[in-house]
Amino acid sequence: MLITNIGTLVTNDPELGTLHDAAIVFEAGKVAWVGTTPPEAAGTDHLDAQGRALIPGFVDSHGHLLFAGDRAEEFAARMAGRPYTAGGIKTTVQATRAAGDEQLKANLDRLVHEALRSGTTTVETKSGYGLTVTDEERALRLADGLERTFLGAHVVPPEADADAYTDLVKGAMLDACAPHAAWIDVFCEDGAFDGEQTRAILQAGQAKGLTPRVHANQLRHGPGVQIAVELGAASADHCTHVTDADIDALANSDTVATLLPGAEFSTRAQYPNARRLLDAGVTVALAADCNPGSSYTTNLPFCIAIAVRDMHMTPDEAVRAATLGGARALRRDDVGHLAPGARADAVLLEAPSHIHLAYRPGVPLVSHVWKDGVRHM
Repeated sequence: MLITNIGTLVTNDPELGTLHDAAIVFEAGKVAWVGTTPPEAAGTDHLDAQGRALIPGFVDSHGHLLFAGDRAEEFAARMAGRPYTAGGIKTTVQATRAAGDEQLKANLDRLVHEALRSGTTTVETKSGYGLTVTDEERALRLADGLERTFLGAHVVPPEADADAYTDLVKGAMLDACAPHAAWIDVFCEDGAFDGEQTRAILQAGQAKGLTPRVHANQLRHGPGVQIAVELGAASADHCTHVTDADIDALANSDTVATLLPGAEFSTRAQYPNARRLLDAGVTVALAADCNPGSSYTTNLPFCIAIAVRDMHMTPDEAVRAATLGGARALRRDDVGHLAPGARADAVLLEAPSHIHLAYRPGVPLVSHVWKDGVRHM
């Protein structure tokens, strides 16, 4: 596939940069060539981009896509003034436990395809709405083919004691789930798991070969960011309430700060200050945090628009965070950029520049999507 007449080509490659009047060649599912004057006879198929922008496929590094039911009434109550707490998760746990495998898989596939239509070509999803050994294992098994994270430590189920449940997560539940996951996560928050429990669960996961990620500092300041850095987590997610010490720790580590503006939008909470993080040298990712309670969206262009408007990111920074930032949060070097050798995951916009993703919020600008060189729309 040869694509020519690209108005703006965002490569996220430090040597190539952002190209204008550019072209790209996909071959065998990967990027084979990038530049301005394509090689002779490049590509058996040819697409004229007609001056439109081409960007890497979005990399959504934080999602909760294995669930049943919705919480629309809870959302409406929040919009009427009720504050958000982590307790609503238990409503989804009840619905998810009651659902069959076919229903859960159908909902997962629906959300993955919905994300693809808005340009997301790499998806991470977590368990966390079963909270039994059997239900957590089946959630991860059903998500085969995606980036999978074990989140048995989402909340303590109502029928369980916190210490006993922590022991279950570290023991039999981890044993059952580890073969189906690459990552382990904990919701480190008042009402969920404290710092001591978080550290113990993550260390147990590391002993099983899983890499930590942490739900950190979402509702108030806590130890989550510091624990993430201490244990070499791939990402600390939310990072809404952070101190200068937290930011300094992130800046001097390989832990990515994954920001989830859909959650703040849906809960009317304070947005994280991405400018503070970026100016300190922290690597930042943007993700959708799709879940039925606090961020029921798969749309990363929507998150980009919020990040630019309300989190003090430039359009370049926001698009980079939703592509290369997400790849770094998943420790992937084959996605999130469009340099030779990368996966041919790309999005053609119905616009001359990626800036339009924030400049024209809410407008469906995704024209074509390629994943592994195959056009899906």
